[in-house]
Order: sequence, then C-alpha cells, then structure tokens
Amino acid sequence: MRVLVVDDDLGLRQSLTLLLKQADYDVVADGSPTKALEQALSDRFDLILCDVRMPEMEGLEFLRRYREAKGSALVIMMSAYGGEDAAIAAMKEGAYDYLPKPFRSDEVLLTLRKAEEREQLRGQVATLAAELKRWTDREVVAESPAMRRVVELATRVAPHPTTVLITGESGTGKEVIARAIHRMSPRHDARFVAVNCAAIPEHLLESELFGHVRGAFTGATADQRGLFEEADGGTLLLDEVGDLPLPLQVKLLRVLQEGEIRRVGGQRAQRVDVRVLAATARDLERDVAEGHFREDLYYRLNVVRVHVPPLRERPQDLEPLAAALLQRAMERAGRRVAMSPEAVAAIRAYGWPGNVRELENTLERAVVLSADGVIRADAFEAGGTGSASSRPPAVPPSRLEEAVAAAERAAIQGALGVTGGNRAAAAKLLGISQRNLFYKLKKLGLE
Repeated sequence: MRVLVVDDDLGLRQSLTLLLKQADYDVVADGSPTKALEQALSDRFDLILCDVRMPEMEGLEFLRRYREAKGSALVIMMSAYGGEDAAIAAMKEGAYDYLPKPFRSDEVLLTLRKAEEREQLRGQVATLAAELKRWTDREVVAESPAMRRVVELATRVAPHPTTVLITGESGTGKEVIARAIHRMSPRHDARFVAVNCAAIPEHLLESELFGHVRGAFTGATADQRGLFEEADGGTLLLDEVGDLPLPLQVKLLRVLQEGEIRRVGGQRAQRVDVRVLAATARDLERDVAEGHFREDLYYRLNVVRVHVPPLRERPQDLEPLAAALLQRAMERAGRRVAMSPEAVAAIRAYGWPGNVRELENTLERAVVLSADGVIRADAFEAGGTGSASSRPPAVPPSRLEEAVAAAERAAIQGALGVTGGNRAAAAKLLGISQRNLFYKLKKLGLE
C-alpha cells in the first residue's frame, strides 16, 4: 500500500519512512503540507500519516481540504498535543484514527495494519456490492461478516448449474438470494420462476409443477404447461421445499436426475433445461431422520448450501438495512419522513423474530401511520405488529444490573461495528470518553 507522510519534523519523516519501508509499504514523505496536499490529490495513496501542528498549514486544515476535494485515502493524524480532544476533533473532520506522540514503532504498524485490513474489506464489499447491483433489483446489505459470507458463496456458485439449497428462518430473505443467484448466472436473460410448495394444495401441486393434459382430471379442459416448462432455460425456485409431499418428492428426484418431466395424464416425457434452487426454513436433516423427507432427494438438493442468518446474528446490517427499507417504504407511500434517535435506538433494541420481512413491514407501517412526518420509538414497541406477544419481555427489577450491562454491551458492539473497530470513533459515537470506553470494554469482557 502507498503511504504519504506529512510532517515538518525532518527526523520524524526519516524515521517513519525507514520504518514503513522495512514493513514493505511504498512511502512518500513531505515536510510541506501544501505540496503534500497537491501530491495527495494528484497521485494515488491508500494511507496518509499527517501531523496536527505544522507552521505552514495545520493538520486539520490539511484534512479538511483533502476531504472537501474527495480524497479517498484513509488519514491518520499524529500529534503530541491535545490528547482526547484533539482526537475527537480529528475524527469529526473525517480522520480514520489518531496517533498520540511519542509513539512506538509497533503502535504505528498496528494502526496501519488495521487501516489496511479495513481498506481491503471495504474493497471486497464494494466489489460484491457492484456485482449484486447487476444481478438483483433489491439491495442486499452485507456489512456483517455473516452476510458477506453469504454474498461471497452465492457469487461463487451462481455461474454454475449446481443445485443450491438456501436455508434460514422465515423472513431472512432467501428468495432475494435465490433471485440474485439467477441474475448472476448465465441464465439471467431467461425466466426466474418461484413457487411456494406449502401454499398450493397437495392435489394441485403436481399439476402446478409438471403441467397436465386435457382430460387428465375433472376440470382439465385443455393442456396446461407446468412451472418446469415455464422455467425452461431459466431457474426454478422451490420455496418451502420441505413441505413437498413424499409422492412428489419421488417425482422431483427423477426430474433432477434425468432432466425430464411428464405432464399429469400424459404418456410422453419431455426434456427440460431448468436450474433448480430450493429454499426452506425447516430442519431437513431432522425431517430425513423422522422419515418426512427423502434422504436421496435431500442430498440431491443440498449440493451447495447457502445459509441466510437471522437478523439478530447480523447487528452490523440492522441500521443500513433499515435505512434502505425506509427509503423504499417512502417511495411506495409517496411521502418523506424522518426517524427520531429514539426510534433508531428502538430498532437496535428489538429482537426482530420475523427478521427482514418484519422490519420491512414495520417500517412501511410506520411511514404510513406517521402523523407529523417523524417516526418515533412507539412505532417499534411491539415490533410494529400491534401485538403484545411480540414485545420483548419485561426485565424483573432484581435483574436490572444485568439488563443495563446487556444494553451497554449491545450499544458498544454496535458502535464498534459501525466504526470498523475504531475505538476513538466508537467513543465519539457513544458520547463517552475513550477512557470511559476502555473501562467499559474491560468491565464487560469485550477487550
């Protein structure tokens, strides 16, 4: 990575240059902040180490001008003056981190390694987001490590004809991932057809999947194409595949193995070219063990498994996901609303057992019912359902200390997630001092 060192102290510039070159960084150093700013904007740098106090131009002014000019490098400020206040001021101007002088060599390298890891991660997420933008019409938020793994696996499997089993709780967005896989596949110009196997009566499901010929049963007055034929050349999503009755499981297995279907009442088999994706919220391993789902079909579907985690296991996604869903809800409702800080805190505090679907429905309801254009915390008191049963249980008074500790732990973890592990920025976000944050990290076992 390329590093620009900006400091009027010649000795410090030389020592930093030597240290960073020994650590395999490509280093440029300049004692003039004015010249350094010109070079930073005309050349490509990944990281900038900049002193706060310099006679020609203050470091914060350098940072301000660099950010105003849309510079993309991460800027780390250095100073022997100001302590915590200087660090907070630097963060407010957009600095990535702050190094108090004098610093040890390992402190500098550790700070740069953290910045480097963040840049690599940001680059990976940007690449995946760009790909996702091409192949899904719904925004997939993947700030959390768990969802980044989902996106990476979906991206890798999409170009191949492999059968994919998408698992996860209800409302986690399994169909969104299935559509994304289709859009990224060579079949993206063909049809994507989805069927909910649990929503169609058993006696109609075979005809729905495979079609029927005229006279096959009462009411069959004409030949009818099934969903496999509709999806020929494209992708068929069998949602809630665990609810398929056993007789149909046999027929589905034959289609997957032979690539042929036979309409109900028909005498002739016909070939179909369909990529099958299956989704379920059920525990198929348990269903196999209990005899409710065929083992051979399970292994045929489960060539690659993509597990979509519940919202409670991806807290880093909650706020950006809520922002995206709120924007969509406002577009649908044709009105603009604002979210109060208390409402944001309520979103963080609620468990969202219905996952993304519940969050989306709750936000849409809040947008529609907001009388004064402001969404307040009471919109989320029951997860937006209006039902007391979905409200988080009250905490007994004797457990208040534990409840406070749990709330502090969640708030700190959320702030660290938002700031990419930057403690100074997290402390600022939480409205507490760095010293107080360090104390709480130690007390709560989050070091």
